[in-house]
Amino acid sequence: MARSTRLAALVRAERANAALSWVLVAVVAASVAASAPDDPVWVVFALVTAAVAVLPPLAFGDARAMLPWEVLGLAALPTVGRALAAPGLTNDLSTYLGVAALALVVAVELDVFTRVRLTNWFSVAFVVVATMATAGFLAVLGWLSDLLAGTAFVLPAEPPLTAAQERVAVTALVQDFVAATVAGVLAAAVFVWYFRRHADARLRLPAELEVVVE
Repeated sequence: MARSTRLAALVRAERANAALSWVLVAVVAASVAASAPDDPVWVVFALVTAAVAVLPPLAFGDARAMLPWEVLGLAALPTVGRALAAPGLTNDLSTYLGVAALALVVAVELDVFTRVRLTNWFSVAFVVVATMATAGFLAVLGWLSDLLAGTAFVLPAEPPLTAAQERVAVTALVQDFVAATVAGVLAAAVFVWYFRRHADARLRLPAELEVVVE
């Protein structure tokens, strides 16, 4: 019983939760500076993640109105990994996980800070579809960067491409979308299993905000 009481007190410590969440937002912002010279597409994605994370405190005018730190931790991990990793599989993996983490952040924000209540099946569908849509958005940004800045995020060479190069590009895009879908399913499972069944994120809000979002 004593252990349960201590855990409940920790969960309800909205100031501690907010402090950890703000630290993680700062970490994401720092990773933007580290990635800026090499990967402008990822910089845009990281900035969007940070902006979405700070929407609740801006909307409610209360710095304590932050997402659970676990959510932002999941979002920060691939962002930091992307900034520190060498190009290749690790960067690709961090991209898929980052996209799924952003979809998870949006789902938790809707469920916690609005009157919208996502059912489990809709949560899964929302996170998966949002992950795929974000992956598509990043692909478009990468394609524009290839055309305008001469990068090679989507196109393996400068246009016009040969038939073989087009097949390589299309195959890579399909593999990216499949991987993003798998990452979205995993993120949806985290949302349903952990944030719905084991951690009530509303308990970490200031008492005055708990009433507003009910």
